[in-house]
Amino acid sequence: MNLRLNLVVLAALLLALTACGKKEEPVKKVEAPPAPTAPVPLAGVNVTAINLGTAVGADKKVTKGTDTFGRKDTIYASVDTTGSGTATLKAKWTYRKDGKEAIVKEDTMTIAPTGAATNEFHISKPDGWPVGNYQVEIFVADKSAGTKAFSVK
Repeated sequence: MNLRLNLVVLAALLLALTACGKKEEPVKKVEAPPAPTAPVPLAGVNVTAINLGTAVGADKKVTKGTDTFGRKDTIYASVDTTGSGTATLKAKWTYRKDGKEAIVKEDTMTIAPTGAATNEFHISKPDGWPVGNYQVEIFVADKSAGTKAFSVK
């Protein structure tokens, strides 16, 4: 009878332990994130770099790069592009002082590259630039493609 009582107590104890035990949650299947895809190139002509300097070579690339210019320097912006097709490049040169901005010059050119290409814009002022902060913003088809800030000292 002791054996029977022990078995009943043991069974009740096991039943109580399993009833109080933590319920296992079903295993959630975790899906791997989608594989990264290569960026889709934009159609047409895209600006890849804008470089400033005091001189450019025959290839229209800046040969003497800087972002600080003298008052009588000619300031060159070399614009590297990729892509092909006909596009309009525009350079908008501005002077900034006391939170205000004044347009110094705007230039446009139509290009028709068939791959990587470089074009240049430049500004000069024989009687000297006012000392201060400037920037050039490059546009492709009237959409901003980048800016470069520089100063005249």
